[in-house]
Amino acid sequence: MFRHEAGLEAGPPPWAYVLLFALSQLIGFWSVNTFGAVTVWLSNGILAAALLQLHRRPAVMVMTACYTLNLFWNIIRGDPGIFLWLNATMNLGEAVLVALLARRFCGAALDMRRPQRLFRFTLIAALGIAIIAAAGFSIAALVRPAPLSVWLFKFQNFCVVELVGLLLVTPVLLFFARSHRFRGLTRAGPVEKIALLALMTGVTALVFWQESSPLLFLVFPPILIIALRLSPTMTATALIILATVSGVATLTGHGPIQLARLGELGGAEGIPPMLRRLGLYNLFLLTVIVTVLPLCTVMSERRRLEARLRARTLAAQEARRRAEDAGAARARFLAMMSHEMRTPLNGVAGFADLLAAREGLDPDAVRQARKIRESSDGLLMLVEDILDFARGDDAVAPEPLDLASVAREAATPSRMAAEAHGVELRIDSRLPEAARFSADRRALRQALHPLIANAVKFTAKGSVVVRLDRAADGVAIRVIDTGSGIPAAALPGLFEVFSQGDASIRRNHSGAGLGLALAARHARRLGGRIEVESQLDEGSVFTLHLPLVRLPDAEIAPAVEEAPAHETVDEGRPPRVLVVDDHPVNREVARIMLEALGCEVVEVCDGVDAVEVASSAIFDLVLMDVRMPRMDGLEATRCIRALPGDFGAQAIIAMTADAMPEDVANCLAAGMNAHMAKPISQVGLHEAVSRALSGELPPAQVAAAA
Repeated sequence: MFRHEAGLEAGPPPWAYVLLFALSQLIGFWSVNTFGAVTVWLSNGILAAALLQLHRRPAVMVMTACYTLNLFWNIIRGDPGIFLWLNATMNLGEAVLVALLARRFCGAALDMRRPQRLFRFTLIAALGIAIIAAAGFSIAALVRPAPLSVWLFKFQNFCVVELVGLLLVTPVLLFFARSHRFRGLTRAGPVEKIALLALMTGVTALVFWQESSPLLFLVFPPILIIALRLSPTMTATALIILATVSGVATLTGHGPIQLARLGELGGAEGIPPMLRRLGLYNLFLLTVIVTVLPLCTVMSERRRLEARLRARTLAAQEARRRAEDAGAARARFLAMMSHEMRTPLNGVAGFADLLAAREGLDPDAVRQARKIRESSDGLLMLVEDILDFARGDDAVAPEPLDLASVAREAATPSRMAAEAHGVELRIDSRLPEAARFSADRRALRQALHPLIANAVKFTAKGSVVVRLDRAADGVAIRVIDTGSGIPAAALPGLFEVFSQGDASIRRNHSGAGLGLALAARHARRLGGRIEVESQLDEGSVFTLHLPLVRLPDAEIAPAVEEAPAHETVDEGRPPRVLVVDDHPVNREVARIMLEALGCEVVEVCDGVDAVEVASSAIFDLVLMDVRMPRMDGLEATRCIRALPGDFGAQAIIAMTADAMPEDVANCLAAGMNAHMAKPISQVGLHEAVSRALSGELPPAQVAAAA
């Protein structure tokens, strides 16, 4: 029944309860002596609040002191015999029973701002009063016989007076003790609070200090407005003011209660008319209380939930902002890591290619240079897989694609490794040459690349064939190799992250186990799936099933004989290429590779110089880095596109370590024709120069040129 000793005390200190009880006893004693009746009995509500809010020891001390005071007032009032003890015992028993039931059924927190708990407390108070009244009046009836109608009237009057007192005092004291819970929940300012309380006091005084009209209904509008607008604490204050003003007026013979006509009550001639009228007044006050208190708790609960919703909305918005910031930071980190890893790899791979191609080099040195290139390719593949895995799934961006061309792009990084192994790597397209399908280029390339790279890695002799063909559900792309095959036990987990066919320390091939997992993820992004057929020592077939929609066929231009990149393109001159890069190693690698292709190369180190050179001479191809001091490659491209005539129409390909999808999009949006990620190779440069000379590069975006 008592508050747990470890819990914090709430509400007034113990002596305050004793003082309030004494004051209520004094008011009751004065009211009985002056008017012959009391309007509301507040003492038991004070005792119940003390039991609910104090720890055991101070609660017992308060009960003892209040019981003693009750006996003292009974002696002064002159209660005879057993009634001296019966009255005080009923008061204490009622408070204890109601507090015990409230602690059991209203929750340990006694949070009366919850409507359901206030409703439970009302039922508990009525039940407790009825039990105590039935016991007490049974004893009194045995000691002092009277007509049944008199005892029924007294029983009814006692229950109503006690219930009004409990509902007016106990919840109010609990509201005041926990007033901190209502801070910020009221919608009214200080001026509105004062105005509403003044309005309610004035209307109550107007209604109860006149004897001409039954205007009880006028009290409800202001008290209901207070319940809707103010906190439960202020509503409780308003109820106390209403009860005080109306009670004093009624006891002094004013107000609409005095206008009520009393019916005949057999055997009750000795009951004063004022006492009978007070039953009607108590019923009115009880109606006000049971209407206003639940309403104010409902509004308080609604405002509390609205405040919680606002707080959670703000928290969700803040969490979303942090998530977006974290996503942006992750994207920046991934882009930076991609750039910073590709830049040194460009020098390693480029110079390895140049060494391997140098004439007169010792065969062992050539083999070692090729091993360096293979190692750099393996490292690049690992970096790309890790970054791709960390990015997660982006939304697909379908575009019309020549699937054979995408397959050739996906196979390009593996061609050198295939040549080093003596393995034939070829694309076998059985699709119509003009056929175009709607798909995301990057997702398709990232799905094919690991399949081709794995096939080359695990094929020591024979061939790797990428076969494209129509299928019932769209397109089937098969990667067929004559390699070592896959054990049957490894097939179920083949596409799981970090899964490897041979994870032992004696395995023949290295790898992080990301490639096939990424291939499967990109296949799912495209709405497809991957199937595997494999036999040990006979090879494997990975089939990529894609439900791609076929678009209208592209128009095929008449075939023209393509001149090798080293042949002249105009009046016997070699192809002219402008290399724009702030890193001297990257410029040197590109220059040596391009000169080996028969190109004339001009080098500049930033975008400002690139615009100046491009505005004075026309180049067959501009290889543009992105990250550079003074002016970056994107701004330089926009400036070149703004040049008049042929100067603004020069072919520009991004040659950059910024290789994330958004980087490619930014380059194309700036007006570049294509994107080539570092590290570069002689094969890649040859293809770029050839496409530029033959006019096969995609046109620059019109918006960028504008």
